[in-house]
Amino acid sequence: MKNNDLLDRTFVFGVDCLKFLRNLPNDPEYRLIRFQLGKSATSLGANYEESQAGSSRADFKNKVRISLRETRESNYWLRVIRALDDHPNKALEKLITESIELKNIFGAIVNNTKL
Repeated sequence: MKNNDLLDRTFVFGVDCLKFLRNLPNDPEYRLIRFQLGKSATSLGANYEESQAGSSRADFKNKVRISLRETRESNYWLRVIRALDDHPNKALEKLITESIELKNIFGAIVNNTKL
C-alpha cells in the first residue's frame, strides 16, 4: 500500500463517520457518542497526515501511534453504537470493518518503524 492510499483512506473514513453521525438520534447518549466519535475519527487521519512531515523517525512513529490510539477509540465508539442499536446497519458494519483494518495497518507501521 502506498502512503497516499492510506492518506486517502483515513480521510474517507473520517468523512464517512461524520456523515454517519448525522443520522443518529438526538438522545443525550448519542450526542456524547457523536462528539467523541467525530473527534477520534477525524483525528486519526489528521495525525497520519501530520506524520508525513515528521522531523524524524521518532516523530513519525509517535504521530502514527496517536493515529493508532484514535483508531482504537473510533472502533470502540462504533461498537457502542452497534450495542445500542437494535437494527442491523450495513453502513455501521462497514465503518467497524474499516476501523479494524486501519487499526491493523497502523499497528503494523508502529511495529515495523525502526528508530
